[in-house]
Amino acid sequence: MKQFLSGLFALLFTFSLNAQTEWSFDKSHSNVKFTVTHLMISEVDGFFSGYEGKVVTKKDGDLEGATIEFSIDVNTINTDNTMRDNHLKSDDFFNAEKFPKIAFKSTKITKAGDKKFKVTGNLTMRDVTREVTLDVNYLGSVKDPYGNTKAGYKVSGAVDRFDYGLKWNALTELGGSVVDKTVNIAINAQLVQKK
Repeated sequence: MKQFLSGLFALLFTFSLNAQTEWSFDKSHSNVKFTVTHLMISEVDGFFSGYEGKVVTKKDGDLEGATIEFSIDVNTINTDNTMRDNHLKSDDFFNAEKFPKIAFKSTKITKAGDKKFKVTGNLTMRDVTREVTLDVNYLGSVKDPYGNTKAGYKVSGAVDRFDYGLKWNALTELGGSVVDKTVNIAINAQLVQKK
């Protein structure tokens, strides 16, 4: 009997070490934003309202050892200007008709400090996949008034749009780019733990 209980305890302990927690995005408290420099003198912000993702962690909301999958619906781009949005959806930029999704899948996550992580993964746009590394701050976990466990994160990074074939590039009279090639990414993510 003693041997049986020891074996059962070892099995349960091993299971707890390997237990994983799945999280999804609370879209009412999250946003996906990008910023790009215009005419070399100001910035234009934009959002994607259509996105989905899954995060699987090994402990609470800590990202060490986690996996992340995320996709964006390009057709939901919004820069508060319909003409510009249509241009961004065209073949000059995303070609949303042919390539309607942007996808990210993590390949490596490393701790970069207290509640700070470097998330490396494959980012795919216009059928081009490149490795990128994003900075992620873990803001903590709480239970909401409805008993749901929530975790908060701030994500930041930058990509070169030319690397993905978004190569439209008009020049100003001084020779500078109308639209900069560097696109800054900022995601405020509130995740909800799957019950």
